[in-house]
Amino acid sequence: MGLRPVPSAQLNTSTASRGLRHRQTARCRPAPQHASGGNRSVTRRRTADRVRPLALSARADSCHHDEMETLTVDQILDASLTDWRRLAQGLHARYRTRDFRTGLALVDAAAQAAEDAGHHPDITLRYAAVEFALLSHDAGGVTDRDVELARRITAIAADLGVEATPRKLALVELGLDTAQVAALGPFWAALLTGAAKNVDGDDVVDPTGQAPLVWFQHTEPHETPRQRFHLDVWVPHDVADQRIAAAVAAGGTVVDDSPAPAFTVLADAEGNRACVCTCLGR
Repeated sequence: MGLRPVPSAQLNTSTASRGLRHRQTARCRPAPQHASGGNRSVTRRRTADRVRPLALSARADSCHHDEMETLTVDQILDASLTDWRRLAQGLHARYRTRDFRTGLALVDAAAQAAEDAGHHPDITLRYAAVEFALLSHDAGGVTDRDVELARRITAIAADLGVEATPRKLALVELGLDTAQVAALGPFWAALLTGAAKNVDGDDVVDPTGQAPLVWFQHTEPHETPRQRFHLDVWVPHDVADQRIAAAVAAGGTVVDDSPAPAFTVLADAEGNRACVCTCLGR
């Protein structure tokens, strides 16, 4: 593959507290038969967001805050954050800035608001868009301070005349069925991150943010199935039906929609499976 220009620059929070994100909330649950066909006995969850390459370090540490209660999905939806959607765990927003200068202005103003609040989002700056992810690291979920900062960023974007595009949001994870997490975790961590130690519970976490998050789905020992890896595609809850319909129209089939709206299992023409996941029904 030839070299290609890197399309974005990213302002990313410190990875030191990122491990707190890998605890809580189920992934593809609670179907008795998962996307890759394994018999699951235990399921864990994931990180709020996958950071992308080209990180400009911006230390964001919320651990000095007093402990706050995490909000339920219903509480988040009741907050009417029109620009934001909860994906796997945190709040996400995407703004179409159309040019780099406007994006930089949005980042600068949002960064000042974050400094004033003492709470910092992950920010990805692209040529024509800016993406935000909010999570209270110390609480391990979304709290009122995330909602407050989300509203502030929404107001800043409105003042700049920047359009929110929440229906463009998506987050992808890789799940692997295994009865040998302890044996497989270090291998995948070494392969993806260069260090076998980068395993947090059932998750392989790249501290540089370049590799996708891989999580291990516990199964009973079994013969190797045809497919052990599957994709979890997290989308806004109000986009899931459209995304599923598009996949079906492109030749896919719905394998299991009984867990919906939490997730729906799809398969391609050869039977390879993936889950479309939302924050609802969890």
